[in-house]
Amino acid sequence: MQNPALRAFFLGRALAEVLTEKVEDTLTNALSEFGKFEAEQRENLRQLLTDVERRAAQGAEQGAQGVGSTPGTAQMDDLQETLDQLRAEMASLKAELKTYRESNPA
Repeated sequence: MQNPALRAFFLGRALAEVLTEKVEDTLTNALSEFGKFEAEQRENLRQLLTDVERRAAQGAEQGAQGVGSTPGTAQMDDLQETLDQLRAEMASLKAELKTYRESNPA
């Protein structure tokens, strides 16, 4: 390869091919990680909904046993505790999502 222009052309083309491959690999890995994260979050949400439905069914069952009576302080405390736990879990999920978004900008 005596001609410097020809050499520069082939070097440029090789560089472009290598960079394209690297970008493709990086993008593929990033999309894969995002897919895993999304699947995990969906599973967490599904589990949360399952827990909520189970507790609602328990509450309805307990409510049916005490029909006509007003909810006691213990029941109100349990409800408040459940709400607090749900709020804490939502805050935790929001924090994880924020951390993920900051570490993996689109």
